[in-house]
Amino acid sequence: MTTTPDFAAYIAGLPRVLAGAAALFRDAEGRVLLVEPNYREGWALPGGTIESDDGETPRQGARRETLEEIGLDRELGRLLAVDWVHGAGLPPLVAYLYDGGILTEADLKAVRLQEEELLSWRLVARDELAAHLPEVLGRRVLTALDVLADGSGTAELENGHRVA
Repeated sequence: MTTTPDFAAYIAGLPRVLAGAAALFRDAEGRVLLVEPNYREGWALPGGTIESDDGETPRQGARRETLEEIGLDRELGRLLAVDWVHGAGLPPLVAYLYDGGILTEADLKAVRLQEEELLSWRLVARDELAAHLPEVLGRRVLTALDVLADGSGTAELENGHRVA
């Protein structure tokens, strides 16, 4: 397909939205695996920016980031939540959250951190997540845990608040 100059200018002028994807891993007790980045305060889920310029999909991005960050190459489960996040002074972000499944003791022993980006990892109980995660991410994770528990469909969120 050939792109005309007018169409190329039109595309170049469209607003940009960032896209990220992460995986929600739990252990047999239901604790959530969190990682501690070295480039910002607080904790996060294994995941990161989708490399859309390379044609990467959100699911592929979450799997790639999981392998890079914690050394686990796992097929991801269903999409649990999609969150539209927009804060002051930041471009909008669409965040996809996939079910990473239950990690066995062997899986946990196989975790290898990407030292360029991460300081540590830990398993955190549901009632302690709010103390570890940024507010919007905390709401997203709690909603995803609810979706897993009740078997409902993918949650649509705006800044971590459920809208549908």
